[in-house]
Amino acid sequence: MNSSDAHQLDPEILREYDIRGEVGKNFSAKDVYTVGRAFGTLVKRDGGNRVAVGYDGRLSSPELEASLVKGLAASGIQAVRIGCGPTPMASFAGATLDVHGAMMVTGSHNPPQFNGIKLTLNGKPFFGEDIQALGRQAAGGDFIDDAAEAEDFEIFSTYVQRILKDFRAGADLTVAWDPGNGSGGEVLKALIQHLPGTHHVINGEIDGNFPAHHPDPTVEKNLDQLKALVAEKKCDLGFAFDGDADRIGVIDGQGRVLWGDQVLVLLARDVLADLPGATIIADVKASQVFVDEIKRMGGVPLIWKTGHSLIKSKMLETGCPLAGEMSAHIFFKHGYYGFDDAIYAAVRLLSIVARSGESLADMRDAMPHMINTPELRFDCPENRKFKVAEEVQARLADDKDIDVLTIDGVRVTNQDGWWLLRASNTQAVLVARCESATQDGLERLKAQLCAQLKASGITPPSFD
Repeated sequence: MNSSDAHQLDPEILREYDIRGEVGKNFSAKDVYTVGRAFGTLVKRDGGNRVAVGYDGRLSSPELEASLVKGLAASGIQAVRIGCGPTPMASFAGATLDVHGAMMVTGSHNPPQFNGIKLTLNGKPFFGEDIQALGRQAAGGDFIDDAAEAEDFEIFSTYVQRILKDFRAGADLTVAWDPGNGSGGEVLKALIQHLPGTHHVINGEIDGNFPAHHPDPTVEKNLDQLKALVAEKKCDLGFAFDGDADRIGVIDGQGRVLWGDQVLVLLARDVLADLPGATIIADVKASQVFVDEIKRMGGVPLIWKTGHSLIKSKMLETGCPLAGEMSAHIFFKHGYYGFDDAIYAAVRLLSIVARSGESLADMRDAMPHMINTPELRFDCPENRKFKVAEEVQARLADDKDIDVLTIDGVRVTNQDGWWLLRASNTQAVLVARCESATQDGLERLKAQLCAQLKASGITPPSFD
């Protein structure tokens, strides 16, 4: 039916994995109300009548959450309001309460002026074409007109206790924590009251201005304060979270970063001990070390497409107990619910280190050492980014001296190592990365990548 609430959403906010924009520019309370109307209608038509709703610590989030609740109510859906907290708390509500979906008002790791909505429907990721279709539905005013009353629900303490349930004690450790003034701060504060050892927290107050640093632990400069705290307090290890605590940052006692694929390898220890031969999934940007180490531990490594919704969907398809991305989303189905939860992942890793008799630094040193470039992101027109990757694939199709993986862009493996070129799903950029066991090998890989970019008329990025 066509409703007076019909509203055109800016196509730019309809992203691959969520709905996200700049508040006051292309993302407003009206937009969020409309999303509530549209999603509520989908839930109603799917046989549901309740949706869990949470929000992060951004200054705009309370107003946007209220608009979302009104939109759901106008479509006859009862919002189960769990309040301010991390995205995984909303995912936990979606997985454990009698609800048909979950919606989280969050700008994730974006700057303070941004906000958005992450969605799940009937236990499955809501992304890609689902989001595009929701935009078309909103523009057409295809809504059910109904009414419902919201319910406030306290899930905070249940969520904290559920995380604690899977902690396995060992040696007492000294741990540094930096939730980055994000929405995981209060959960962390409650959690460490029950964890053994000594805990030091910085930037624990939820503050949507993010006064200390940008809330993205995958950028190393954002870990500077955490490294300093580890050094000052002589900590065994340190953890950081992004703005909504679904991505993790980890450093060892020497202040060295462990990236997403390295964290995943360590977390796989317990999983593969319990489930020998299990499949462990990483995204296409992961190191060869991930592949080799999972095989060494008796598991089956699977390289899959980048994107947390894509990884979650592949986990459901394969029955995989553990997955992760270089962007530091870690997904536990082993003992948990299959969604990405940085606080839960931290507790699982803490358990492994505490019981191992080794330091995290020792574990890091025991992994094979590779030389790699950082993830390089460089501009490419939206109408060219996917075509460039396709052109490279076509040029390499008959080369028998290389192995080419084409599930997400092109990942080329040869005797020197591998290089990757893929189009970002969310921005007008190409993404590249190279890895080798030697510096000479890395230089040859970079030259091969640059040659392919030039052949497609793209100026290669600087690797410095």
